[in-house]
Amino acid sequence: MSPSPHAIWAWSLLSVLAVSVVSLLGVLTLATNEARVQRWATVLMSFAVGALLGDAFIHLLPEIFAAGPSTLRPSLLVLGGILLFFVIEKLLRHHHGPLPGPGRSPARPELAAINLIGDAVHNFIDGVLIAASYLASPSLGVATTLAVLLHEIPQELGDFGVLIHGGLSVRKAVLLNLGSASAAVVGTLVTLAWGAVAGSAITAALLPVAAGGFVYIAAADLIPELHRDRSWRALLQQGTLIAAGIAVMSLLTMVE
Repeated sequence: MSPSPHAIWAWSLLSVLAVSVVSLLGVLTLATNEARVQRWATVLMSFAVGALLGDAFIHLLPEIFAAGPSTLRPSLLVLGGILLFFVIEKLLRHHHGPLPGPGRSPARPELAAINLIGDAVHNFIDGVLIAASYLASPSLGVATTLAVLLHEIPQELGDFGVLIHGGLSVRKAVLLNLGSASAAVVGTLVTLAWGAVAGSAITAALLPVAAGGFVYIAAADLIPELHRDRSWRALLQQGTLIAAGIAVMSLLTMVE
């Protein structure tokens, strides 16, 4: 039996609120050694790569291509999702140099603001992805929420550090981080409201974009960060954690 619209709204909002709370983890950087924070961020980032790719290739793409005999339209939408994320990131970098990544300080104070805008955009899209997945099926929504959560943890730790090093007070950085996280709730509400009117059309349009977005985040944003450490130890640790992320996404298929 399909879940009721009320249940979908409840599950989607609870999931996106749980992900948004992750922004509070930035406070932990104040009481934790910086090197330890960076080490844990790299560990979580490695696991997030596997989870994001696993969610895209094990959950989202099979759901997309099982919906109909034509493969051209969903394939183009997947590629469109990759292009959309590329354009968004390119626009945010335009005239400002590279955006700072996890564990790095911005070269100029204004880059903290650019990073905050980028984080808000990503959080909005995360909310869209979670809601779109729940509109397809509850198990797909849970899998997508887990994947989003895993990549949010290292991202938010790094973002909080950027705000602090950009000259903001701790209190202001926490409030702005929470404000940025609330964009995910807006994305969820917009998608759920649209889905209630448009029915299955939203899932057919957004799930491929979600898959493309996850592939882009993992391949373009996270994997390049992992390549910074070229040691054999990093290769073994990161490879194992990426495989573990894929394994978790594989195990989640058992509850579908």
